[in-house]
Amino acid sequence: MRHSLTAAALAAMLLAVGAAQAQPAAGYTGPSTAAQPARAGQHGSYGGPSSVPLVTVKQLLETGKDEQHARLQGRIVSHDGGDKYTFADDSGRITVEIDDDRFPPGQTIGAEQRVELVGEFDKGLRKREFEVDRITLVN
Repeated sequence: MRHSLTAAALAAMLLAVGAAQAQPAAGYTGPSTAAQPARAGQHGSYGGPSSVPLVTVKQLLETGKDEQHARLQGRIVSHDGGDKYTFADDSGRITVEIDDDRFPPGQTIGAEQRVELVGEFDKGLRKREFEVDRITLVN
């Protein structure tokens, strides 16, 4: 019986785990419908010119090809749970998938800040989303 837990102790542990998982995602401070725990990570990134085309959300949704590499500029307007966010520019909105380690280290991004996302368009029969490889703050 050394290793058994009382019902109260088990309930307390489950509440603690739930509270820890309710913390906002690392690197994003805007609206959220669901959150995941923050993860630490220190990653560098390339900051020079890119041959990846800059497109709008509307262009990507209307003419984008599956696995097309692209750059988007606009704002991450909400966290939708897990690694899903909503990104918007002047032409529309798209669901984006951002792993915690893709956010710039040591920086938080709010819903009002402009960013550039570099990644790959995922176009399926039922979903269209953008998988983010890199996020850069835009002045």
